[in-house]
Amino acid sequence: MSTLTISLVQTALHWEDKDRNLAMLEEKIRAITERTEVIILPEMFSTGFSMKPDQLAETMEGKAVAWMKKISAEKRAIVTGSLIIEDNWAYFNRLIWMQPDGKYGYYDKRHLFAYAHEDQHYASGNKRLIASAKGWKINLQVCYDLRFPVWARHQFAATGGPPEYDLLIYVANWPERRNQAWKTLLQARAIENQCFTIGVNRVGKDGNDVYHSGDSMVVNPMGDVLYTKAHDEDVFTITLNKTEVDDVRAKLPFWKDGDKFMILDA
Repeated sequence: MSTLTISLVQTALHWEDKDRNLAMLEEKIRAITERTEVIILPEMFSTGFSMKPDQLAETMEGKAVAWMKKISAEKRAIVTGSLIIEDNWAYFNRLIWMQPDGKYGYYDKRHLFAYAHEDQHYASGNKRLIASAKGWKINLQVCYDLRFPVWARHQFAATGGPPEYDLLIYVANWPERRNQAWKTLLQARAIENQCFTIGVNRVGKDGNDVYHSGDSMVVNPMGDVLYTKAHDEDVFTITLNKTEVDDVRAKLPFWKDGDKFMILDA
């Protein structure tokens, strides 16, 4: 129960073309031959990072969500990534954590990327999602959230106990022009939270001619990079061991000296 096998899907995306993206991703996922337990897709994996939610959004009963249920059941693995979702007359950049039994959790992106006017088209989330899998606690976040360490930080005062999670995951459409920040901050989040951190990004140009170099990454609790890939599409599977998190926190219990705080109004 201490291991968790995860597949990262770094891919180009067909701009605002849901059918082509789902078909392409299905082919890549079905080609995974190793036994995997969690499959991570990029941010807005069915459309690319589009500011046209009025044209592209679906409900939680829509095509891409149904596709996630089908793939999760077929692979007997959790599938996660974000989609453009309409809910209660608002649009969200929503990360979905789909389980093989069809049950799911979701997280609405908290920090909207105003530089690209995301805040003008989408509603912000106000609640974190820390999911569970095989005894692991997993904090799920989206792209621009990476720049805001408080949102990822363990809230000891709220839990009254040890760190809240063991693995931090970011799904993204992060441009190559700022990839140094992406790579540095992924390592920083791992070090400061003493956890495994995974970032899954897309590659290639989007419909706005913005190039993405991928640089998807797996970082261990000491900040060492276990995997990264730039520019090329890649599906990479890795097995993480929770005892590594436990050992680092036991031998170097820096987390005990962390500031006690709670986010009162997200």
